[in-house]
Amino acid sequence: MTRKFVLIGFMGAGKSTAARALGPGGADVDHVIEERAGESVRDIFARAGEAHFRALEEQTTLELLADPSVRAVALGGGALGSPAIRAAIAAHTVVWIDIDVDSAWHRVTHSHHPHRRPLASDPERFRALYAERHDGYWELADVIVPANRAREIAQVLTCLDGLPDRPGLRTLWAASASGDYPVHIGPGLLCEAGFWPAAVTGRRVIVSDYNAFRHHGAHLSPAFADVRIMPGEQSKTIAHAEIVWTEMARHGVTRSDVVAALGGGVVGDLAGFCAATYQRGVPVVQVPTTLVAQVDSAYGGKTGVDLPEAKNYVGAYHQPAAVIVDPLTLTTLPEAEVAAGYAEVVKTALIAGGGLWERVAAGAEPTDPAVIAGCALTKLRIVASDERDGGPRQLLNLGHTVGHALETVTGYARYRHGEAVGLGLLAALRLSGQDALREQVADLLAARGLPTHAGPGLELEPIIFATAKDKKRTGEGPVPFVLLRTPGEAIYGQHVTPAALRAAVKELIA
Repeated sequence: MTRKFVLIGFMGAGKSTAARALGPGGADVDHVIEERAGESVRDIFARAGEAHFRALEEQTTLELLADPSVRAVALGGGALGSPAIRAAIAAHTVVWIDIDVDSAWHRVTHSHHPHRRPLASDPERFRALYAERHDGYWELADVIVPANRAREIAQVLTCLDGLPDRPGLRTLWAASASGDYPVHIGPGLLCEAGFWPAAVTGRRVIVSDYNAFRHHGAHLSPAFADVRIMPGEQSKTIAHAEIVWTEMARHGVTRSDVVAALGGGVVGDLAGFCAATYQRGVPVVQVPTTLVAQVDSAYGGKTGVDLPEAKNYVGAYHQPAAVIVDPLTLTTLPEAEVAAGYAEVVKTALIAGGGLWERVAAGAEPTDPAVIAGCALTKLRIVASDERDGGPRQLLNLGHTVGHALETVTGYARYRHGEAVGLGLLAALRLSGQDALREQVADLLAARGLPTHAGPGLELEPIIFATAKDKKRTGEGPVPFVLLRTPGEAIYGQHVTPAALRAAVKELIA
């Protein structure tokens, strides 16, 4: 049987558009039903009821999946309610055209044929239906593509060329104003399959730390050159950037080559910054090998180094050419390093809410590929709407204002980044007035061995002073905070009183 592309997603996502964009052999189930019945989907609903339509939908879908002349099948928004359809599409490549609920409502109510959608008449029911179906799309998707890339779906899906057929593999398409790229997530993708994206050409220059290179450097062969740094935040400096630039120059690296950033968040930030600035920019492929990097820092194009005065003060936006995520690399990490990454998992789940928060709150393993992919999707959605931190991307800084301040006042030596973020989350939840949620998060962090108090020897005033140097601060005003109303409803640009901030930080260092 020929493997087809099966396009799934909510109403208005652009599945029909994507099917047409894939060229001859694309079929839309709703359109086929209407052609055969000689009436609209809405009329079928009105005349015979939803149960009759679902039976027609199932029959038509199974026929199209069995038809060798059909290359791509666009399913109706509710088709996955059929067990027979879910079983049939397992043999094919399932592509979720992902759209947010507000955009979906706008599209279906402003389309040329709004009358075709019988389940899009009531906005509250529409939102409830979106929430009801969302996790079903997530569970079945092999590839996730933003709705605003539906017309370019043929070009997007070329990123699957050369990708090994491995269980649990997902590809997320990252879209941003300055560049798109694929994110491939799957156990064994690097360690066992040695995968490298076919579209990324040029000689590979590995930038790594000694630990990551020792474990995984051979998986990126053949490499033209490699540059290694010492592990730890202390290596994320201008001095170390100069070491990397110099070594690249000595090896004769050119703009036609590509940097492979192999390691955790420090390596990803430093190597990405060097790639962004060396000869005014060379491509970089992020190959994250720590949990912090796999769930957060490898995506979105933020690169940079620290100054003694503040974290991440020198940097550039430089979107990667691709991201390769192999959760098996996490098996080589010390337990404390995985625990530190867990704080970023909790942070992202709080921002996402919904199914991701429910899984994390229930104790899901942070190294579960589905959890990693859920965190990645959350970040990619936010970055797609705001690449350069002008608005919604600031949500990703939940817990980071106080967390970064703690790192700064301790010289980046006392805490792992995730440990500081965990403490910052507790402060942010206290500032949000979410006392019960703060206790729940504290229990989650403690269960993974993360600190819930900052420990002895810290003074209040230097931490408060360091929060004022946060990068989100503009002009002469106070630093804005990201606060949380409830899981899934974070708000950015919030000002807190000096007294409230002092109380929240004092609680951490008491």
